[in-house]
Amino acid sequence: MKAYEYILSKQTQWALNNNIKLIGSKGVRGRLTYTKRLSANLFEPLHPSVRKCFKDGDGAELIGYPSKMQALHSTAALGVNIFQYWLKVNQVPKIAAACGLCNKKNKSSNNIMFKTKHEISRKFAFGPDIDVTIENSPESKFKVFAIECNFSEAYSSRRHSGLKQKYLNLENIWKDVPNLRRLSRKISPTNKRFNHLHSAQLVKHILGLKEKYGKNKFRLLYLWYDCMGDESSKHREEIEEFTRIAKADSVRFHALSYQELIIKLSEEYRDFHHDYIEYISSRYL
Repeated sequence: MKAYEYILSKQTQWALNNNIKLIGSKGVRGRLTYTKRLSANLFEPLHPSVRKCFKDGDGAELIGYPSKMQALHSTAALGVNIFQYWLKVNQVPKIAAACGLCNKKNKSSNNIMFKTKHEISRKFAFGPDIDVTIENSPESKFKVFAIECNFSEAYSSRRHSGLKQKYLNLENIWKDVPNLRRLSRKISPTNKRFNHLHSAQLVKHILGLKEKYGKNKFRLLYLWYDCMGDESSKHREEIEEFTRIAKADSVRFHALSYQELIIKLSEEYRDFHHDYIEYISSRYL
């Protein structure tokens, strides 16, 4: 079974097991992979601050019926289900540490934002949205921990776009990341090097974060969904290649699968956060 089909089938079965009513992408038409109500696709209802993040960000996740976030395979819904809980219980440092972004003694992580923008250049009308941003206190070594999330996109039939030439034309921004610049030239204007990893998007996130905070003031995590089979194996190889290139430029980048994260959370917090752990484990493992 193809990885994309596996994800849809697994999520559909989860919905059926929980008596969740499904509709098509056009309501009465389309494959039944959308929940009838947004709340049915989430562990907990959207916190007001989280809802505002999605309303203000790009992506139109909450627009229309059904909205994008009502999709069982929605990356945004998965991100909310994993991260919003820790914001609600005011224990942001725990999810930051579980993601490998800091050690367990960290107390500086104090907020979680969704769909935040980090402008690369004033010449551009739009900047890329980062799925999740963990904000740290002013005295912290790292100002933010940024997280690019990926659920089913890596396995869809749609090829990821390359890096547009306008980014390569920004001479000053590349001076301290020569290896990423070489990679960017190879994936511009089309990306024929990576079939599953959206490398151009990761490059743009690094550039935006670097411009706002400086290269040594942020960490970037690629959080992805693992599947069995060749597609997932190739995805992992592409992640490892990108990681080597980023680290050659001393960019603090690493990757983690959702399964690895959920297992770690389960091992450490099942007794104290049982309902949350049970939900993410039964749905995504």
